[in-house]
Amino acid sequence: MDIRISLLPMAFLVLAACDVGTGTTDSTDPRVINDLPETVTSIAAPFQNLEMVVLLPEDNCYWYSHTGPVETTLLPLRTTQGRPICVKREKAAPVQ
Repeated sequence: MDIRISLLPMAFLVLAACDVGTGTTDSTDPRVINDLPETVTSIAAPFQNLEMVVLLPEDNCYWYSHTGPVETTLLPLRTTQGRPICVKREKAAPVQ
């Protein structure tokens, strides 16, 4: 079998990996918080994108949109010590 023919499927896989996908958040996303509280911006580590931050209800934590070389994804917003920045959950009222 010719080696060039056997490498053809590999070439298609490599080219398919070059597809540019869409990000998980953009400026029109209604979840994006336009005005972050000053307490959050003061403790957030400096390398994070504070222009595209959302507060997810699943964990009550802030997440920011990170654009990497391959994809755009949400990462937890962290303090300079590496701790996630979250909102304290209110305790539910006791059921009567």
